[in-house]
Amino acid sequence: MESVIPELDNISRQFMSLERPKKPKMLVVDDEPDNLDLLYRTFRRDFNVLKAESGVVALQVLATEGEVAVIISDQRMPEMKGTEFLSKTVPQFPDTMRIILTGFTDVEDLVEAINSGQVYKYITKPWDPHELKAVVQRAVETYDLLKQRTEELHRAQAQTALLSTIVQVARQANTVEDCLKPIAIAYAENFAADGCILQLVEGKSLKAQGVYSINGDLRNWLDQDPLAQKAIATQRMQVALNVPSDKALSEVQHYVDAGVQAHLIIPITFQNEGIAVISLQWKQPRVLREDELSLIHLSAQQVGMALTCTRHHRTVV
Repeated sequence: MESVIPELDNISRQFMSLERPKKPKMLVVDDEPDNLDLLYRTFRRDFNVLKAESGVVALQVLATEGEVAVIISDQRMPEMKGTEFLSKTVPQFPDTMRIILTGFTDVEDLVEAINSGQVYKYITKPWDPHELKAVVQRAVETYDLLKQRTEELHRAQAQTALLSTIVQVARQANTVEDCLKPIAIAYAENFAADGCILQLVEGKSLKAQGVYSINGDLRNWLDQDPLAQKAIATQRMQVALNVPSDKALSEVQHYVDAGVQAHLIIPITFQNEGIAVISLQWKQPRVLREDELSLIHLSAQQVGMALTCTRHHRTVV
Protein backbone atom coordinates (compact mmCIF):
# COMPACT_ATOMS: atom_id res chain seq x y z
CA MET A 1 0.00 0.00 0.00
CA GLU A 2 1.28 3.46 -0.87
CA SER A 3 2.61 5.39 2.11
CA VAL A 4 0.60 8.43 3.17
CA ILE A 5 3.19 9.79 5.61
CA PRO A 6 4.50 12.51 3.22
CA GLU A 7 0.94 13.67 2.67
CA LEU A 8 0.25 13.82 6.42
CA ASP A 9 3.54 15.59 7.07
CA ASN A 10 2.75 18.21 4.43
CA ILE A 11 -0.72 18.91 5.79
CA SER A 12 0.59 18.92 9.37
CA ARG A 13 3.20 21.55 8.47
CA GLN A 14 0.52 23.70 6.91
CA PHE A 15 -1.67 23.55 10.02
CA MET A 16 1.29 24.18 12.33
CA SER A 17 2.09 27.34 10.38
CA LEU A 18 -1.11 28.82 11.84
CA GLU A 19 0.06 28.40 15.41
CA ARG A 20 1.19 31.51 17.24
CA PRO A 21 2.83 31.35 20.65
CA LYS A 22 0.60 33.01 23.22
CA LYS A 23 1.46 34.39 26.61
CA PRO A 24 -0.08 32.30 29.38
CA LYS A 25 -2.78 34.07 31.38
CA MET A 26 -2.28 35.02 35.02
CA LEU A 27 -4.71 36.52 37.53
CA VAL A 28 -3.35 38.66 40.38
CA VAL A 29 -5.64 39.53 43.29
CA ASP A 30 -4.85 42.05 46.04
CA ASP A 31 -6.91 44.75 47.77
CA GLU A 32 -3.86 47.05 47.98
CA PRO A 33 -3.47 48.98 44.69
CA ASP A 34 0.32 49.32 45.07
CA ASN A 35 0.79 45.57 45.48
CA LEU A 36 -1.57 44.88 42.60
CA ASP A 37 0.37 47.24 40.35
CA LEU A 38 3.71 45.74 41.44
CA LEU A 39 2.52 42.22 40.60
CA TYR A 40 1.28 43.41 37.23
CA ARG A 41 4.60 45.08 36.38
CA THR A 42 6.57 42.05 37.58
CA PHE A 43 4.86 39.61 35.20
CA ARG A 44 3.47 41.64 32.30
CA ARG A 45 6.38 40.79 29.97
CA ASP A 46 5.83 37.04 30.22
CA PHE A 47 2.10 36.81 30.97
CA ASN A 48 -1.22 38.21 29.95
CA VAL A 49 -1.89 39.60 33.43
CA LEU A 50 -5.46 40.11 34.66
CA LYS A 51 -6.07 42.13 37.83
CA ALA A 52 -8.72 42.08 40.54
CA GLU A 53 -8.93 43.99 43.81
CA SER A 54 -10.96 41.37 45.66
CA GLY A 55 -11.97 37.74 45.59
CA VAL A 56 -15.47 38.66 44.44
CA VAL A 57 -14.16 40.68 41.51
CA ALA A 58 -11.63 37.93 40.71
CA LEU A 59 -14.42 35.36 40.38
CA GLN A 60 -16.17 37.70 37.96
CA VAL A 61 -12.97 38.06 35.94
CA LEU A 62 -12.60 34.28 35.71
CA ALA A 63 -16.24 33.93 34.66
CA THR A 64 -15.51 36.30 31.77
CA GLU A 65 -11.96 35.34 30.83
CA GLY A 66 -12.00 31.61 31.53
CA GLU A 67 -9.12 29.49 32.77
CA VAL A 68 -5.77 31.02 33.68
CA ALA A 69 -2.48 29.24 34.23
CA VAL A 70 -1.65 30.89 37.57
CA ILE A 71 -3.54 32.81 40.24
CA ILE A 72 -1.59 34.88 42.76
CA SER A 73 -3.82 36.06 45.59
CA ASP A 74 -3.30 37.97 48.79
CA GLN A 75 -4.58 36.12 51.86
CA ARG A 76 -5.94 38.96 54.00
CA MET A 77 -8.60 40.78 51.97
CA PRO A 78 -12.00 42.24 52.94
CA GLU A 79 -15.11 40.16 52.26
CA MET A 80 -13.24 37.00 51.32
CA LYS A 81 -9.87 35.57 52.36
CA GLY A 82 -7.49 34.38 49.68
CA THR A 83 -7.82 30.71 50.62
CA GLU A 84 -11.63 30.99 50.50
CA PHE A 85 -11.49 32.62 47.08
CA LEU A 86 -9.06 30.04 45.71
CA SER A 87 -11.18 27.15 47.00
CA LYS A 88 -14.07 28.47 44.87
CA THR A 89 -11.94 28.24 41.72
CA VAL A 90 -11.00 24.57 42.14
CA PRO A 91 -14.14 22.86 40.76
CA GLN A 92 -14.16 24.76 37.46
CA PHE A 93 -10.40 25.17 37.00
CA PRO A 94 -8.70 22.17 38.64
CA ASP A 95 -5.44 22.54 36.68
CA THR A 96 -4.83 26.20 37.57
CA MET A 97 -1.85 26.80 39.87
CA ARG A 98 -2.72 28.87 42.96
CA ILE A 99 -0.22 30.90 44.97
CA ILE A 100 -0.99 32.74 48.22
CA LEU A 101 0.78 35.89 49.41
CA THR A 102 0.58 36.37 53.16
CA GLY A 103 2.13 38.69 55.73
CA PHE A 104 0.49 36.86 58.60
CA THR A 105 0.86 33.50 60.22
CA ASP A 106 -2.45 31.99 59.13
CA VAL A 107 -0.97 28.56 59.57
CA GLU A 108 -4.20 26.58 59.87
CA ASP A 109 -5.78 28.15 56.79
CA LEU A 110 -2.63 27.70 54.70
CA VAL A 111 -1.97 24.11 55.77
CA GLU A 112 -5.56 23.12 55.06
CA ALA A 113 -5.50 24.85 51.67
CA ILE A 114 -2.20 23.24 50.67
CA ASN A 115 -3.20 19.77 51.86
CA SER A 116 -6.50 19.92 49.97
CA GLY A 117 -4.69 20.85 46.78
CA GLN A 118 -6.17 24.32 46.61
CA VAL A 119 -2.83 26.10 46.97
CA TYR A 120 0.39 25.24 45.14
CA LYS A 121 2.68 27.47 47.22
CA TYR A 122 2.57 30.32 49.72
CA ILE A 123 4.93 33.30 49.73
CA THR A 124 5.44 35.60 52.72
CA LYS A 125 5.34 39.38 52.44
CA PRO A 126 7.35 41.34 51.56
CA TRP A 127 8.23 38.95 48.78
CA ASP A 128 11.45 38.69 46.85
CA PRO A 129 10.64 39.28 43.16
CA HIS A 130 13.24 36.74 42.04
CA GLU A 131 11.87 34.10 44.41
CA LEU A 132 8.30 34.81 43.29
CA LYS A 133 9.29 34.59 39.62
CA ALA A 134 11.01 31.26 40.23
CA VAL A 135 7.93 29.89 42.01
CA VAL A 136 5.67 31.08 39.21
CA GLN A 137 7.94 29.53 36.59
CA ARG A 138 7.73 26.14 38.31
CA ALA A 139 3.98 26.58 38.67
CA VAL A 140 3.57 27.23 34.95
CA GLU A 141 5.65 24.16 34.10
CA THR A 142 3.41 22.09 36.37
CA TYR A 143 0.29 23.61 34.80
CA ASP A 144 1.56 22.84 31.29
CA LEU A 145 2.26 19.25 32.27
CA LEU A 146 -1.19 18.81 33.80
CA LYS A 147 -2.86 20.30 30.72
CA GLN A 148 -0.81 18.08 28.44
CA ARG A 149 -1.81 14.96 30.35
CA THR A 150 -5.45 16.03 30.50
CA GLU A 151 -5.51 16.74 26.76
CA GLU A 152 -3.82 13.43 25.98
CA LEU A 153 -6.45 11.61 28.03
CA HIS A 154 -9.29 13.46 26.31
CA ARG A 155 -7.76 12.78 22.89
CA ALA A 156 -7.40 9.08 23.65
CA GLN A 157 -11.01 8.91 24.82
CA ALA A 158 -12.28 10.80 21.76
CA GLN A 159 -10.25 8.67 19.37
CA THR A 160 -11.48 5.47 20.99
CA ALA A 161 -15.06 6.75 20.73
CA LEU A 162 -14.66 7.56 17.03
CA LEU A 163 -13.17 4.19 16.12
CA SER A 164 -15.68 2.34 18.31
CA THR A 165 -18.57 4.15 16.61
CA ILE A 166 -17.33 3.09 13.18
CA VAL A 167 -16.99 -0.55 14.26
CA GLN A 168 -20.42 -0.51 15.88
CA VAL A 169 -22.00 1.04 12.77
CA ALA A 170 -20.49 -1.68 10.60
CA ARG A 171 -22.08 -4.33 12.82
CA GLN A 172 -25.54 -2.82 13.24
CA ALA A 173 -26.42 -0.80 10.11
CA ASN A 174 -28.79 -2.40 7.63
CA THR A 175 -28.14 0.09 4.81
CA VAL A 176 -25.32 2.35 3.74
CA GLU A 177 -27.54 5.35 4.50
CA ASP A 178 -27.89 4.11 8.09
CA CYS A 179 -24.13 4.53 8.48
CA LEU A 180 -23.97 8.18 7.53
CA LYS A 181 -25.51 9.90 10.55
CA PRO A 182 -23.56 8.24 13.41
CA ILE A 183 -20.26 8.47 11.52
CA ALA A 184 -20.72 12.16 10.64
CA ILE A 185 -21.65 13.00 14.23
CA ALA A 186 -18.64 11.10 15.58
CA TYR A 187 -16.25 12.93 13.23
CA ALA A 188 -17.72 16.34 14.02
CA GLU A 189 -17.52 15.78 17.77
CA ASN A 190 -14.00 14.37 17.67
CA PHE A 191 -12.59 17.25 15.61
CA ALA A 192 -14.84 20.03 16.99
CA ALA A 193 -16.13 20.89 13.52
CA ASP A 194 -18.75 23.58 12.96
CA GLY A 195 -20.11 21.58 10.04
CA CYS A 196 -19.70 18.04 8.75
CA ILE A 197 -21.06 16.42 5.58
CA LEU A 198 -20.72 12.74 4.74
CA GLN A 199 -21.72 12.13 1.11
CA LEU A 200 -21.54 9.01 -1.00
CA VAL A 201 -19.54 8.88 -4.24
CA GLU A 202 -20.22 6.93 -7.40
CA GLY A 203 -17.34 6.76 -9.84
CA LYS A 204 -15.83 10.25 -9.85
CA SER A 205 -19.02 12.06 -8.92
CA LEU A 206 -20.94 12.81 -5.76
CA LYS A 207 -24.25 11.00 -5.44
CA ALA A 208 -27.36 13.06 -4.91
CA GLN A 209 -28.56 10.36 -2.55
CA GLY A 210 -26.71 9.33 0.59
CA VAL A 211 -25.91 12.69 2.21
CA TYR A 212 -25.84 13.48 5.90
CA SER A 213 -25.01 16.79 7.54
CA ILE A 214 -24.74 17.36 11.31
CA ASN A 215 -26.33 20.77 10.84
CA GLY A 216 -29.72 20.77 9.17
CA ASP A 217 -29.19 24.35 7.98
CA LEU A 218 -25.80 23.54 6.44
CA ARG A 219 -25.95 24.05 2.69
CA ASN A 220 -24.26 21.27 0.75
CA TRP A 221 -22.06 22.82 -1.93
CA LEU A 222 -19.54 19.99 -2.28
CA ASP A 223 -20.53 19.37 -5.91
CA GLN A 224 -19.23 22.89 -6.66
CA ASP A 225 -16.16 22.73 -4.42
CA PRO A 226 -12.72 22.44 -6.05
CA LEU A 227 -11.27 20.75 -2.96
CA ALA A 228 -13.95 18.07 -3.00
CA GLN A 229 -13.46 17.50 -6.72
CA LYS A 230 -9.71 17.15 -6.27
CA ALA A 231 -10.11 14.79 -3.30
CA ILE A 232 -12.37 12.52 -5.35
CA ALA A 233 -10.06 12.62 -8.38
CA THR A 234 -6.82 11.99 -6.47
CA GLN A 235 -8.20 9.99 -3.50
CA ARG A 236 -6.11 12.18 -1.20
CA MET A 237 -7.06 14.51 1.63
CA GLN A 238 -7.41 18.15 0.62
CA VAL A 239 -7.23 21.08 3.01
CA ALA A 240 -7.71 24.84 3.08
CA LEU A 241 -6.29 26.36 6.24
CA ASN A 242 -7.26 29.98 5.82
CA VAL A 243 -9.81 30.35 3.04
CA PRO A 244 -9.93 34.20 2.94
CA SER A 245 -6.18 34.34 2.24
CA ASP A 246 -6.17 31.43 -0.22
CA LYS A 247 -6.00 32.87 -3.74
CA ALA A 248 -7.33 29.69 -5.31
CA LEU A 249 -10.44 29.79 -3.11
CA SER A 250 -10.92 33.49 -2.33
CA GLU A 251 -13.36 33.93 -5.21
CA VAL A 252 -15.31 30.74 -4.55
CA GLN A 253 -18.56 32.25 -3.32
CA HIS A 254 -19.86 29.35 -1.28
CA TYR A 255 -16.96 29.63 1.17
CA VAL A 256 -17.79 33.29 1.75
CA ASP A 257 -21.53 32.64 2.05
CA ALA A 258 -21.02 29.79 4.52
CA GLY A 259 -18.39 31.64 6.57
CA VAL A 260 -16.02 28.68 6.30
CA GLN A 261 -12.40 29.56 7.10
CA ALA A 262 -10.95 26.06 7.27
CA HIS A 263 -12.01 23.02 5.26
CA LEU A 264 -10.77 19.45 5.25
CA ILE A 265 -12.00 16.92 2.68
CA ILE A 266 -11.36 13.25 3.46
CA PRO A 267 -11.88 10.74 0.64
CA ILE A 268 -13.28 7.40 1.78
CA THR A 269 -11.99 4.53 -0.32
CA PHE A 270 -11.83 0.76 -0.26
CA GLN A 271 -9.46 -1.19 -2.51
CA ASN A 272 -8.82 2.00 -4.51
CA GLU A 273 -12.53 2.55 -5.15
CA GLY A 274 -14.01 5.89 -4.08
CA ILE A 275 -16.99 5.36 -1.78
CA ALA A 276 -17.67 8.67 -0.05
CA VAL A 277 -16.19 11.95 1.16
CA ILE A 278 -16.26 13.57 4.58
CA SER A 279 -16.23 17.37 4.68
CA LEU A 280 -15.12 18.96 7.97
CA GLN A 281 -15.74 22.69 8.12
CA TRP A 282 -14.69 25.28 10.70
CA LYS A 283 -15.64 28.94 11.09
CA GLN A 284 -12.11 29.79 12.24
CA PRO A 285 -8.64 28.71 11.08
CA ARG A 286 -8.04 25.27 12.54
CA VAL A 287 -4.82 23.68 13.75
CA LEU A 288 -4.69 19.89 13.55
CA ARG A 289 -1.98 17.93 15.31
CA GLU A 290 -0.05 15.13 13.66
CA ASP A 291 -1.85 12.53 15.78
CA GLU A 292 -5.21 13.90 14.60
CA LEU A 293 -4.16 13.64 10.97
CA SER A 294 -3.01 10.08 11.54
CA LEU A 295 -6.36 9.30 13.18
CA ILE A 296 -8.18 10.77 10.17
CA HIS A 297 -6.27 8.44 7.86
CA LEU A 298 -6.84 5.37 10.06
CA SER A 299 -10.52 6.09 10.66
CA ALA A 300 -11.11 6.79 6.95
CA GLN A 301 -9.88 3.28 6.17
CA GLN A 302 -12.30 1.86 8.75
CA VAL A 303 -15.18 3.91 7.35
CA GLY A 304 -14.38 2.57 3.90
CA MET A 305 -14.58 -1.00 5.18
CA ALA A 306 -17.78 -0.28 7.13
CA LEU A 307 -19.58 1.21 4.13
CA THR A 308 -18.38 -1.55 1.83
CA CYS A 309 -19.43 -4.34 4.20
CA THR A 310 -22.83 -2.73 4.73
CA ARG A 311 -23.36 -2.29 0.99
CA HIS A 312 -22.35 -5.92 0.34
CA HIS A 313 -24.67 -7.15 3.11
CA ARG A 314 -27.61 -5.22 1.66
CA THR A 315 -26.91 -6.60 -1.83
CA VAL A 316 -26.70 -10.17 -0.55
CA VAL A 317 -29.90 -9.85 1.47
